Amino acid sequence: SKKKPSQFLGDIRTMRFSRTASSSAILLLLLGLNNELEQIACFSPARGGFRYESLLVVDLANTHLSAKVTSNEDAVRSEIEQRNTNVPDEDKYSIPDGSNLAMSDEGIESLMTPAPGGGGAAEENNISPEELERALRPRAYPLFMMEKAALLVEDVLSSFEGKESAARSGALKSKEKVVVLGTGWGSAAFLKDVDVSKYDVTVVSPRNFFLFTPMLAGASVGTVEYRSITEPVREINSKAAYLEGTATNIDPDSKTITCEAVSCQGNSCTMEEFSLTYDKLVYAVGAQTNTFGIPGVFEYCNFLKQVEDAKQIRTSIVNLFERANLPGLSEETKRSILTFAVIGAGPTGIEFASELRDFIENDGPKYYPKLLKYVRIKVIEASSSILAPFDKSLQDEAVAQLTRRVSIKDPTILGLLPEDYKLTELLLDSGVSEVKKNVICLNNGQEVPYGLAVWAAGNGPLPVTLNLIESLGDNSTQAATQPTARGRLAVDSWLRVLGAENEIFSLGDCSCVAYGPPLPATAQVAAQQGEYLARLLNDNVLVKGEGTPSPPVRDGKKERTPAESITAFAMQNEDIVAPFQFLNLGILAYTGGGSALAQFQVTPNEKGMVKGKGKVGYGLWRSVYLTKQVSWRNRFLVFTDWLKTNIFGRDITRV
Repeated sequence: SKKKPSQFLGDIRTMRFSRTASSSAILLLLLGLNNELEQIACFSPARGGFRYESLLVVDLANTHLSAKVTSNEDAVRSEIEQRNTNVPDEDKYSIPDGSNLAMSDEGIESLMTPAPGGGGAAEENNISPEELERALRPRAYPLFMMEKAALLVEDVLSSFEGKESAARSGALKSKEKVVVLGTGWGSAAFLKDVDVSKYDVTVVSPRNFFLFTPMLAGASVGTVEYRSITEPVREINSKAAYLEGTATNIDPDSKTITCEAVSCQGNSCTMEEFSLTYDKLVYAVGAQTNTFGIPGVFEYCNFLKQVEDAKQIRTSIVNLFERANLPGLSEETKRSILTFAVIGAGPTGIEFASELRDFIENDGPKYYPKLLKYVRIKVIEASSSILAPFDKSLQDEAVAQLTRRVSIKDPTILGLLPEDYKLTELLLDSGVSEVKKNVICLNNGQEVPYGLAVWAAGNGPLPVTLNLIESLGDNSTQAATQPTARGRLAVDSWLRVLGAENEIFSLGDCSCVAYGPPLPATAQVAAQQGEYLARLLNDNVLVKGEGTPSPPVRDGKKERTPAESITAFAMQNEDIVAPFQFLNLGILAYTGGGSALAQFQVTPNEKGMVKGKGKVGYGLWRSVYLTKQVSWRNRFLVFTDWLKTNIFGRDITRV
């Protein structure tokens, strides 16, 4: 501008710049304004707009420039999060929501071939390839259930036995350092069961709590509160140390982890780096939402992975209703503002759409009766069905529940709706090609106007996981699995990371079992893996060896427990430790209106499937979600939230 500074600014003393603006241009502008510009507020791109980053305080008196950067806590955390979640070409690592990929038979056979020059631990322990192959097969279902029952009894009996003697004996000798990365389902289950008298356990995570992720959909509309579905890490295991930080790099050679943390003093926060060493690493950082490289998804869509995501969605829903309530808007504009698009018809997407529908049916008439006729929920799915893990009959039931006629008790408000009014619409076989500011473009050429878009379409790896895979070496067995693992750490049947020499173990969504049947990327799998790994570490059965796979073997001097005897009989081998085997306890999904789907696998074949829907499924859904909370505190808070919602409705205050 050729205007004088005073003409250019007027009475405005603060200007805002994007972080992408040239620093030299900003400096020239500062010099030209001659001390009339006092502060710069820096912003960075974020989902749904721009996020405040930092404040640059400038003093241009006597032509001397001095600057000091002070950032608030949210800005520093945002910077760390964005830097440690950015994955180039993320469509290469795309995995559909709630699914997993099986390795080909040829790939498994190549990995099980011993390395040239020796057979590793398997040969040293006189374990033949036939015995190893038999051990890797799934154990017979009746024997596997007996093994689980025996383990349950052993756990109950051990809980009544004092551990003071074990703690005293552990204090007299040095402990191995076990570092746990992450505070998700796998980590929480591991921390509950690991013997801290044998190991020095440290947990590192940017989140100092465990989150009950299946109830995030309810939290995003106010059915339950955020703190009701979280549990502090220090409450799960008070004897494990906790460090709040984000792991950015892992060096397997030096056994060193580099982390970034937020350090605050008063209102000023900075980013600090620290490192720590380990003897054994439990890698359970999980996965992030994958956008499949589709333009506009990150900029304009909301995700549903963390508490912050649920908070943002809850605020956005209220904002949209308040905006649509302003005078002077056309009916078409109101309809566009109040269109909620849910991209992905897996369990996450369907449960969010159902919870949102409940909010509109139950609380909408009380708060926004004149706006209900403009509200639409559009579920967009690239495949031809919803809830892929469920049986076809339950999928049809979900479709019927989602597309049923709107249920509003007040006949006056119901009369305000058009006769052909449909609250929820399913757009199947409709892939997304691009997301724009107010429109979603589909592959078939259709454009869907929206006010809020929630992306629930798949999982992808974190950058630190990709870095760890790269650091394990291009010639390792880990690299050989990546065409199928797609950015996940390949582990053997004992959860040991391939190529990491029994020093790194991986659980949950960031891992992929290289041998045996594929496992779904669900909380149930991660929790069972955490329990299994804690038991292996407690029993000291993880031996070293260079063969792949080199199975851990039992200590022959130690007396077998009843569970171990059952396992030995099932595998026809008394030496090899039982590999991890997933027990499918069933799947659940809420479909709105006090109905839910429940599918339980009583026996491994299709005839052993028990299905529930409607009110029966709803009762099972609530019972399981309540009992699966990690503490009695959470159970009480969740039950209280449900009671409050039924009596008073959902809270829409924006604080």
